Amino acid sequence: MLLINAVVTRRGNVKKDKEKLSPYECGFEPFEDARLQFDVHYYVIGILFLFFDLEIAFLFPWACLITKLSFSGVFVGIFFFFIITIGYLYEWFLGLLDL
Repeated sequence: MLLINAVVTRRGNVKKDKEKLSPYECGFEPFEDARLQFDVHYYVIGILFLFFDLEIAFLFPWACLITKLSFSGVFVGIFFFFIITIGYLYEWFLGLLDL
């Protein structure tokens, strides 16, 4: 299999066009020195997006069953939403959401 792969593949025929040499969504050029400092802001935004996306995944089933929950179930859901809102406002005032 390794011999067939070496014979069949075309090495060196890959053309580097403008699209392949363009920066990715991380904000820096892909073919530079690996030791350059880069902005981690893109990664922070990605982590915050995942966090708030998971929040919706927890709130959706709670919202669908809110009429069947007891007072403690409704209170726990509202408390969870309150804590998430405080975290969102904290991130907003720190400026983590600004590009």
